[in-house]
Amino acid sequence: MAESRVILANYDENTIRVYQAYSNKIADEAVNLGKFGQTFKKERTTWIKPSFLWMMYRSGWATKENQERILAIDLLREGFDLILKNAVLSSFEERVYKTHQQWKQRLQEAEVRCQWDPDRDIYGNPLNRRAIQIGISGRMVIHYINEWIKNISDITDKVTKMRSDINQNNFNFDDLPDEKEYSVENP
Repeated sequence: MAESRVILANYDENTIRVYQAYSNKIADEAVNLGKFGQTFKKERTTWIKPSFLWMMYRSGWATKENQERILAIDLLREGFDLILKNAVLSSFEERVYKTHQQWKQRLQEAEVRCQWDPDRDIYGNPLNRRAIQIGISGRMVIHYINEWIKNISDITDKVTKMRSDINQNNFNFDDLPDEKEYSVENP
């Protein structure tokens, strides 16, 4: 059975939730200001992830260095859709790009990179589907931090409790975010 590529996310009619993991300093500043501040490096590519469990796998459930804090970021769907519309795959796929050279040129110019990694279960085991992660840079980061973010929540305590529950074989699957397929209009 082929792995599916479907964006699963927690969203409503106006916003979509993505996750990012940061150091205490960046997270504290973002939560206090309600947006990313001076500690956040706008010049670097920042990666956003709609899949909660993929973020948990990537951050080790908030245990990896400089990923000790998990932020849930609600951003405008129109911004997210624009990000997706401008995405270039991180690796060449013949069915998407006419030539390897065309893909390489687009990737060099892109402010949005997209890659599909194996999604994960609560134990970090790969699932038979892919989770999207999106790297944004340049003007896209500026729009992201200044226009599209509507709310930043620190969910680290919730993540820590969930990690503890998993380790004690006491995990309640109802605690997971309600993620459903996200349909992209005119990508």
